[in-house]
Amino acid sequence: MIKKFNSIFVTMFGLGKVKYIPGTFGSLATTILLYFFFHIFNLSSSFILLILILIFIYSFPAVANYIEENDNKDPKEVIIDEFIGQSIPIYLYEISHGTEKTSNEAVFFYFVCFFLFRFFDIVKPFPVNYFDKNFKNNFGVIMDDIFAGFYVVICLIFFMILKSNFI
Repeated sequence: MIKKFNSIFVTMFGLGKVKYIPGTFGSLATTILLYFFFHIFNLSSSFILLILILIFIYSFPAVANYIEENDNKDPKEVIIDEFIGQSIPIYLYEISHGTEKTSNEAVFFYFVCFFLFRFFDIVKPFPVNYFDKNFKNNFGVIMDDIFAGFYVVICLIFFMILKSNFI
């Protein structure tokens, strides 16, 4: 029973089992889901943070359980790591500056986050590539996407600094 639950969890309800670009579909689903949480359902950022923390914590044993009998220690269908990595810049964008974000502004920044995250997840600059290459386990699967998410945050901070000083 736990293996089945973990399979559903790490593949984001089977979305990771799509034939082509499952990571991109997982990132896009995360972007849309978080938009709904923040802008349609108006859930509190504290409640969303609690959900994200619980998913993050549970992802380590769930991924370990899923890959333990698999020769490939980073199977493409495991996309919960994309959910976690994609959530970082979107969540931090939403809580930044303590101001309300309009829906139009949010859509723009969500897709900037989405495209930047996919870029860093695919290109894998250091230390993303370090975790991807050196940790063939649940830790490596999750941490490379966390660092890709932080690269997006750095890019957004840089953009906001440029915007406030030069535009």
